[in-house]
Amino acid sequence: MKSGVSILGIFVADTAYLAKRMPVVGETITGSGFSVGPGGKGSNQAVAAARAGSPVSFISKIGKDTFGEMALKTYAEAGVTPKVVQMDDMPTGAAFIYVNDQNGENAIIVYPGAAGTIGIDDVEAARDTIESSLIFVTQLEQPVAAAQRALEIAHAAGVTTVFNPAPAEAFPDALYPLCDYIVPNETEAAAIVGFPLDTLDEARRAGDILLDKGARTALITLGERGVLYHTRERSVHVPAIASGPVIDTTGAGDAFVGGFSAALARGLEPVEAVRFGCATAGIAVTRRGTAPAMPRREEIEALLAGNA
Repeated sequence: MKSGVSILGIFVADTAYLAKRMPVVGETITGSGFSVGPGGKGSNQAVAAARAGSPVSFISKIGKDTFGEMALKTYAEAGVTPKVVQMDDMPTGAAFIYVNDQNGENAIIVYPGAAGTIGIDDVEAARDTIESSLIFVTQLEQPVAAAQRALEIAHAAGVTTVFNPAPAEAFPDALYPLCDYIVPNETEAAAIVGFPLDTLDEARRAGDILLDKGARTALITLGERGVLYHTRERSVHVPAIASGPVIDTTGAGDAFVGGFSAALARGLEPVEAVRFGCATAGIAVTRRGTAPAMPRREEIEALLAGNA
């Protein structure tokens, strides 16, 4: 019996710096805040899905160090089952995150560390975890060959696949037919299709291109404009769901993917699962940080009830 969500991705320790702007090369400026916490796209998505009410297994590699201990503590607190290998000779990854203290916009540099060594053998070792889940999720922070093999295993086993092509970089066309849902943000989608998504019509045109490449559903996240759910039969714009002032957009996409995947695993109809994902992100952006900002299922359902 398949159940829950499995996620392949990376954990990194987020080191976040708040300031009015980024310094230019050779310049030093004074910041307004600093924090260290758990991050990494796949790890954030795992925490988001678990807090949103789904059983979650997270497949990754970490180091035997302080940041690795942070990862395991994060999973214990969120209810994520860690399927992680701890390496003696590689550090746990880390990320530099600049957050604009005026509008919450961010810029990020990621070093994956141990997770950068995830390979096909690691994915094969996690085959049972992938095949026994209802939903499988991955991204592009770990090597693309590992993502592709995991998607192949999930697809062959009849597991619903969710592919978040982030960060925006080239990947083989062979991945598209393995995707039940491809979930780029507007920047990532623009990099794939070659034009900006300034309007919903342009987003739908981009969605058509993703479908033509073989994906069954395009979910394009559009920031404050919400999400476009796009298939051959149906195209629905789901507005963003705000829960308060936006203070940090870091991890908003991960909140959406985690919330959406958890909702799918519980059997929600896809567009309702998109609304659930939007509400998850709508709460997360009102809080500082990534994994620590992910809301609980009861918070998400309360926000949806208030926006019915």
